[in-house]
Amino acid sequence: MRGIVISFKCEFKGVSCPEQEFSKLVRAVCKRFKLTNATVDIAIVGNSGIRKLNRRFLNRGAVTDCLAFDLSEPESRSRLLVLAVNGERAVSEAAKRGHSPQAEMALYVTHGLLHNLGLDDRLPKEAQKMHRLEDEILRQQGFGPVYDKAARSLRQKPRAKRKSAGRAG
Repeated sequence: MRGIVISFKCEFKGVSCPEQEFSKLVRAVCKRFKLTNATVDIAIVGNSGIRKLNRRFLNRGAVTDCLAFDLSEPESRSRLLVLAVNGERAVSEAAKRGHSPQAEMALYVTHGLLHNLGLDDRLPKEAQKMHRLEDEILRQQGFGPVYDKAARSLRQKPRAKRKSAGRAG
């Protein structure tokens, strides 16, 4: 059994790439979907890089947050999943949404993997289901919610200090 093999290539230098946290995230998503044999290649690129890839492989000239490709052979027991994540967009979106660029990139990694694993977000109902799942996964992995506006607004409001009941928190 080969397991889950993850590789990173950070071509966009405007943001740090927490490879250990992202590896843990990828493994958690794979485990959730019972994917036990896969190679997941993740490239962190900027706007121009994602635009070039989008044009080359999907014939679209737009900048996007992530691109996901399943390059697996039809009869193979192992999957080959390739993600291009826009680190430059993650920096700007994170500033607007009030969380770290790493949390935003974690969203893009999760989103791309979910597409590779069969989820779709073209219809509003499907998108809502996918976004709820992304938030659940991101919370479990310590990145916090991205789409749940109520949870985000609570996180952003300063809290009154409370007396501790004996737990670090």
